[in-house]
Amino acid sequence: MKKYRESIMKVVFLIAACISIVAVVMICGFLFVNGFPAIAEIGPLEFLGGLIWKPQADQYGILPMIIGSIYATAIAIIVGVPIGLLCAVFMAHFCPKKLYKILKPAISLLAGIPSIVYGFFGLVVLVPMMQSIFGTGKSILTAGILLGIMILPTIIEISESSIRAVPSSYYEGSLALGATHERSVYRAILPAAKSGIMAGIILGIGRAIGETMAVVMIAGNQPVLPTSILQGARTMTANIVMEMGYATGLHRGALIGTGVVLFVFILLINVCFSLVKKKEQK
Repeated sequence: MKKYRESIMKVVFLIAACISIVAVVMICGFLFVNGFPAIAEIGPLEFLGGLIWKPQADQYGILPMIIGSIYATAIAIIVGVPIGLLCAVFMAHFCPKKLYKILKPAISLLAGIPSIVYGFFGLVVLVPMMQSIFGTGKSILTAGILLGIMILPTIIEISESSIRAVPSSYYEGSLALGATHERSVYRAILPAAKSGIMAGIILGIGRAIGETMAVVMIAGNQPVLPTSILQGARTMTANIVMEMGYATGLHRGALIGTGVVLFVFILLINVCFSLVKKKEQK
């Protein structure tokens, strides 16, 4: 009976894996089949390097959106990664049990908050705050800070799980050699959990670069090349969601082409992570 159960579960797992692969292939196929013809018609250099996005004049340059996405994601990394990593270390090895019982559900709740609610928070709290400090509220900086807050749960939960997964012998061996508790955590446990921590950071970056609704509400949505992080900008995702509802013909193809560029960005991030991981294993 046990043999049959194992065989059935193997088949179930295989089917689930095949469904995932088919879903990814279908998404890739849809994007490339519908996006590449538009990119070819516009011209790859004009599409990727063009500074003007005016569908009414058949001008489809997405460089301002690419730069806006990179700026916002970079700020999110600067804000979210150090805070998330330090919070994960604190929860794994420094947090009192009573505080942990409060902190852990709070972080899980933070992960479940809809992006539109984050957008309202940014619009009501962050935008007036930034306006009082810098004179401009809706900007790349505001969007980046909000994205940094949004990626915190992903980084914290995955990093904490990776840190807790490190065998206790690493910590005990470090203590036996005379290291302090803090030194043992930062010099013995963290390097051993580096792979899992990097995975959490990569997933956080993926969420930041793919976030839409919250960014639409507070980034300013100006399809022009930003020269400062205090200016408004439009990200690639915001560009798609704002115009796809009424786009037709080449305009629609250009928006799908923007999705192709976004997909390639995330693919490159994952490939870079895989290469770094392989070098570390060697």
